[in-house]
Amino acid sequence: MSEQSPGAGQGQGSGQGPEPDDKPGKGGRFVTLRRWLIAGILVWAPLAVTFWVVNALISFMDKSIVLLPAAYRPEALLGFELPGMGAFFAVVIVLLTGALVANILGRSLIHAWERLLNRIPLVRSIYSAVKQVVETFVSQDSRSFREVVLVEYPRRNAWSIAFVSGEPIGEVQDRTEEHLVTLFVPTAPNPTSGFVIMVPRSELIELNMTVEEGFRMVVSLGVVVPPRRDGNGRVLDTAPPEPYLGRADSRDED
Repeated sequence: MSEQSPGAGQGQGSGQGPEPDDKPGKGGRFVTLRRWLIAGILVWAPLAVTFWVVNALISFMDKSIVLLPAAYRPEALLGFELPGMGAFFAVVIVLLTGALVANILGRSLIHAWERLLNRIPLVRSIYSAVKQVVETFVSQDSRSFREVVLVEYPRRNAWSIAFVSGEPIGEVQDRTEEHLVTLFVPTAPNPTSGFVIMVPRSELIELNMTVEEGFRMVVSLGVVVPPRRDGNGRVLDTAPPEPYLGRADSRDED
């Protein structure tokens, strides 16, 4: 009987004992913790980045408070600094400037100021270029950056998201036989840099996504996928896609 006890113990150990069940349990707990970690990052990372951007913007705009006389600044009137007053002051200045240039006297003053700037060589080039870009973005009639397309770039069978920034005119269009459009192909994750290319419109694929959705997809490195839309811009997907929390086979183990 004593000789059979080791064999019996081995039989129990090689059977459906507790040891094989412990490994899936440990793996399942690890997968659960990983999913919780990813879910927490998905919640806190956007909040942290948003707070950082807003705080940096407010801190930058707070510097405009130096335009006020020292006796009228918040720290002199209230006895302490008030964050955000610079941003409020900057908005007030922009509104007052807009009200000023809305009349004939204000426009004449702005034109005189621009004539003065145009006499300075380096300042003239920078000011005119920035003004033209701002007018292009702000103008309601402009079609710049209002259309998202797919372009076969940088090689064949490799597609990139691009934004139509305009249509080349003059010598550029005269020396080509096809109707060209100027595209801005942003780089990820920094969409402020990119490439400007001119492509025949016939080689583009027009997308129904908005410009904001296109930039969001570029910034997220393709993780955030815009919902499908029809030709009229109506959303076809009623529910947004679920965030990626791991492979399907890993989730099944939980």
